[in-house]
Amino acid sequence: MRVLVIDDSPVARVALRGMLEVAGFAVLEAGDGREGLSSYRRKGADVVLCDLFMPDLDGMQVIRQLREESPDVKIIAMSGGGANGNLNQLPLALRIGADEILFKPFGRAALLAAIDQVLQKPAWTSSRALDIATHGSIA
Repeated sequence: MRVLVIDDSPVARVALRGMLEVAGFAVLEAGDGREGLSSYRRKGADVVLCDLFMPDLDGMQVIRQLREESPDVKIIAMSGGGANGNLNQLPLALRIGADEILFKPFGRAALLAAIDQVLQKPAWTSSRALDIATHGSIA
C-alpha cells in the first residue's frame, strides 16, 4: 500500500513517513502541491495525505485536481490552520473531494484510523458531493 504525503513542512513529512513506514506503508513525499501532483501522476498512490496551506499550489487546488483526474484515489486533507490558524478550510475540503480530514497535530493512532476509514469508503462520486451540499454531511 503506497501513501503520498504532500506537505511543505519537512518536519511534518519526516514525522508522517516514520509513522507510516512503521505501519508497513510505502511512502512517497512531495514538498508542495505541484510536486505532489507530478509524483502522483508518475508513480500513483493508494492514499494521498495533503496539507491545505502550501505556497504556490495549495491543498484545495491539489484535491480538486486529483479528484478530477483520479476519482478513485483516497484523499485525506490535513491542516493545523496555516499561519493564521484557520481550521475552517478542513470541512470545506470534504465538500470538494477529500474523503477524510485530520486536524494537526495528530498522532499515529488517528492517522492510521483515518487511512483505515478512507480505504473502506466507496469511491468519490458527484452524487456524494451533492449529498454533502444538500444535507451537510456524508451519509
